Amino acid sequence: MSKITENRTRLFALLFAMTFPTLAAWSYFLALAGSQDKPNIGQQSAYVAGKIVQFAFPLLFLAVVERQVPSFRSASQKTLTPSLHYGLAFGLLVVMLMLGTYFGVLRNTEMLRQTPAQLQQKLREFNMATPIRYGVLAGFIVTVHSLLEEYYWRWFVFGQLCQLTTQVPALALSSLAFMAHHMVVLYVYLPGNFWTAALPFSLAIAIGGAVWAWLYERSGSLVPSWLSHLLIDAGIFVIGWDLLWPLGGRD
Repeated sequence: MSKITENRTRLFALLFAMTFPTLAAWSYFLALAGSQDKPNIGQQSAYVAGKIVQFAFPLLFLAVVERQVPSFRSASQKTLTPSLHYGLAFGLLVVMLMLGTYFGVLRNTEMLRQTPAQLQQKLREFNMATPIRYGVLAGFIVTVHSLLEEYYWRWFVFGQLCQLTTQVPALALSSLAFMAHHMVVLYVYLPGNFWTAALPFSLAIAIGGAVWAWLYERSGSLVPSWLSHLLIDAGIFVIGWDLLWPLGGRD
C-alpha cells in the first residue's frame, strides 16, 4: 500500500471514528427515545450495539486494514510519575469546581429544573432507575467505560491523527470530536439551555479531552488520563445522584 493510499484510508477511518459516537448518541438519546416510563428495548439495543461497534473499530481497523497487532507505547518512570500527578491534580481540580458550582450555585435553579425528570426517564428507559442499579452503572462508567474512552479517543483517534498532522491540530480535532457526543447528552439533560449550559459545558469537556491527549502524549501511557477521567466521571455521578435522590433534601 502506497503512503498516499495509506493516509487516505487512515483519513476515512478517522472520519468514521470521530463522527460515529455522536450519531450513536443521537440514535439512543433522541431518535429512539420515547415518552414511556418503562424500559426501552430499542434504545438499549442501540446503546449496546453502538458501544460494541465504537470500541471494536480501532482493533478491526488495525487488524484488517493495517494488518498490525495493536501496540501501546511504553512509558518511562521519568515521564509517567509527573504525568500521574498532573492527571490527579487536574481531575481533583475539575471535580471541586463541578461540585462547588453545582452545590453552591446551580442546585435548585431554573436551569436544572427539568434535569431530574429527564434523568429519571432516561434511567427508566435503560432499566437503571433504582439506587442500586444507578450505583452499578456509575461503577461501570467510572472505571471500565472511562478506560475504553481513553483507549478510543486518545490512543486511537489522537494517535492516528498524529500520523496525518502535527500534535496541536491532532489534539484540537480529537478533543472537539470527543466533545460532540457529549453535546447530545447535555442537550437532552438540559432542555432549553443549549446556549447557556449545554454548549459551555461541552466546550469544557473539549478542554478536558485536550488535557488528556496532552497527558497521553507526554507520558506515553493512558493511565494518567484515565485516572483524571475517572475522577471527573465520579464527580458527575455524585451530581446525578443528588439530582435523583437529593442529599439532605431540596431547599
